[in-house]
Amino acid sequence: MKAVIYESFGARPQLRSAPDPTPESHGVVIRVMATGVCRSDWHGWMGHDPDIRLPHVPGHEFAGLVVAVGSDVRRWKAGDRVTVPFVAGCGACPECHAGHQQVCDHQFQPGFTHWGSFAEYVSVHQADLNLVRLPEAMDFATAASLGCRFVTSYRAVVDQGRVSPGQWVAVHGCGGVGLSAVMIASASGARVVAVDIGDDKLELARALGADATVNASRTADVVEAVREITGGGAHVSLDALGHPATCFNSIANLRKRGRHVQVGLMLGEHAEPAVPMSRVIAHELEIVGSHGMQAHRYGTMFAMMDSGKLDPARLVGRTVSLEQSIDVLTSMDAFPGVGVTVVTEF
Repeated sequence: MKAVIYESFGARPQLRSAPDPTPESHGVVIRVMATGVCRSDWHGWMGHDPDIRLPHVPGHEFAGLVVAVGSDVRRWKAGDRVTVPFVAGCGACPECHAGHQQVCDHQFQPGFTHWGSFAEYVSVHQADLNLVRLPEAMDFATAASLGCRFVTSYRAVVDQGRVSPGQWVAVHGCGGVGLSAVMIASASGARVVAVDIGDDKLELARALGADATVNASRTADVVEAVREITGGGAHVSLDALGHPATCFNSIANLRKRGRHVQVGLMLGEHAEPAVPMSRVIAHELEIVGSHGMQAHRYGTMFAMMDSGKLDPARLVGRTVSLEQSIDVLTSMDAFPGVGVTVVTEF
């Protein structure tokens, strides 16, 4: 198969030929029809993830067709249209038994714990637990755009943020995660303030449902700007980027008893950001994380899509080839482009 491979962290990946994967007895092999290019892949390429072993194939936001099935798999067959949560469960630990596969004690992540989807084929373990059947009407590029960004945002807004109609929600960072959060919060009946440094991203955020926007590059005090717009602070605020500044601002712009959800990864030199803990204590603020979404929760998200409240296809910015994904991946620290970039040519 063709695959994008890097042999050392930070070195430019190459498009090469690699052996086709074979399924574990409990797993399947999927022919990749589309895969998103995510900032998490960039973090992995930079060496920020201790699970990655070199040489490595990145990619974790994908959709495709089952082409090979392990002997113990009961629910899936060749030809099924599927996607997979970017954090998948082992099925045997206490967290999995409680339905919390996104924090499985022995979780696996294609593109991190083993070779991922920047390739023609990818192997997925524990298929009966972790595969998600795609609606027939959903194209593969849209399904891949759900990836880690949309589903993580869905859980961050709905499950972890517990957003209610009429609440103010602040979203810091309008990449794929942030724009997803804007759409989902708006569809949930919330009023949304989107914060970013790019006018093009803020314009798209408004188109996706943001009631107000703040350009952080031209605003002296982002926290005060959000507090003024929301009449005292956001009820729920998300750091959708993963940077010390956006993390701090997201917590500091909350009203009393507000809730901060950390969605953007905080890795490398950003792993230990400053937190306004005195405000957290005095205002009884909540700080929660959000790390993927379980396969069994996809149905509620699909129902919102079927109702017309959510349209993740609007988040697809451009489609590229597998070879072009190399340039996209290596430039992600510059936050280029608007929306989600998806590989559709292999």
